[in-house]
Amino acid sequence: MNYEPKVMSVVALQELVANLHRQQKKTHELLSNLGFALRSFKNLNQFLELIPLMVTRVTDGEGGAIILFKKTGQLQIQQLHCQGEDNCNDLRQRIEKSIFQTLTDVSEGKEISFHTDFWEKLESRIELDISYPIKIFRTPILLGTGERGRLYVFSQNPDYEWTDDRQKLLQLVADQTAVAIHNDELTVELRKKERLDRELEIGAEIQERLLPKKFPDIPGLEIAACYLNANHVGGDYYDFIPANYDRLNDQKSDTNTNKWSITIGDVMGKGVPAGLIMTMTRGMLRAEVLNGHSPARILQHLNRVMFEDLENSSRFVTLFYSEYDPVTNILTYTNAAHNPPLYWQAATDKILRLDTQGALIGLEADSQYEEAHVQLQPGDTIIYYTDGFTDAANQDGERFNEENLIYTFHTACKQQLTSQAILDLIVSTLNTFTGNNRANGDDMTMVVMKVGM
Repeated sequence: MNYEPKVMSVVALQELVANLHRQQKKTHELLSNLGFALRSFKNLNQFLELIPLMVTRVTDGEGGAIILFKKTGQLQIQQLHCQGEDNCNDLRQRIEKSIFQTLTDVSEGKEISFHTDFWEKLESRIELDISYPIKIFRTPILLGTGERGRLYVFSQNPDYEWTDDRQKLLQLVADQTAVAIHNDELTVELRKKERLDRELEIGAEIQERLLPKKFPDIPGLEIAACYLNANHVGGDYYDFIPANYDRLNDQKSDTNTNKWSITIGDVMGKGVPAGLIMTMTRGMLRAEVLNGHSPARILQHLNRVMFEDLENSSRFVTLFYSEYDPVTNILTYTNAAHNPPLYWQAATDKILRLDTQGALIGLEADSQYEEAHVQLQPGDTIIYYTDGFTDAANQDGERFNEENLIYTFHTACKQQLTSQAILDLIVSTLNTFTGNNRANGDDMTMVVMKVGM
């Protein structure tokens, strides 16, 4: 009886099992090494250095390389490994030459698209440029945004076979490489965001310091104010400035007779650009106030100075400027297209608007501004505000609008509340209306000024 075929089949089966075991072991080691590298290396280049060596070993090739398309538009050999230093240098030079020539051929002054046709042209040129017989195998490195490069295996062995197992191992390494690249880009973006957040925090701190730290003690007035910015840095502005100042002695005059400028403004837009313009407006306005001109002349000068800076920025400033005289209880004011303050006249129980003709700051170089005044009486109350209050919307898209603001203000005044209580009621009513939802909202600023009884 002949047992030789059975013996051969058993040997073949044993060899198959042994090969399978070796393949599983190789895959396990590969996964373990890749996982360790991903966890351990904080620098992407450290991880990429291992990849050509790793694919060379697991695919039994003679060399490996990564060619990546950078976000900067560059295409380059990121890493290369091959057996023998001379062979490696020669291979690198030939691949780099092929990349340059292919880029030159396909660009022709146009933006390059790194799609399949490009890679096929590049690989054909590499094969032509290498003077010795070589087999090239590749797989794409894919991210969510598309193909970011390719991972290569080289072999000069004429009997080398590109088996399914080798293809799967190469693809496995390519996928892990894509994960590493993606993680690195996320880390870079996170660091940028952290730096930007920190810069915004610093900007917000500077802006907060520029706003009044406390309300001035103006004889006969109760003052309250709030500033609620939509972003870290906002474009709203309010200020209290002593209007008559003894420049010769560098001292304020008697506080009981000192006029006070009360102003509120709003830069179109929000965020850092608006915050920078707001800061510039504050400084220039304070300088103009020191000159001792009338309110209308102050806005005229301010507009003329700021016009050149705002002309090409597509941003303008609305500003309401007023001066209060505690001796006469007269409020003199002028308006550069800002929301007119609401004035509750206690004696008549009426709500009036304080407004004059005047264009936006920065709109026209030679804008003229009108001026008006009102004689205030005990109990009279004025609210200065920005349009963040009236434009605030609820979940249905309905705006709080001026009508609701007037109603709430009127209700508070009839209850003879303090200036701070009036402000608190308006803000709480607004928050109830919007459901405390201020996402994508505008900056909100309000000043409440009440004449003492």
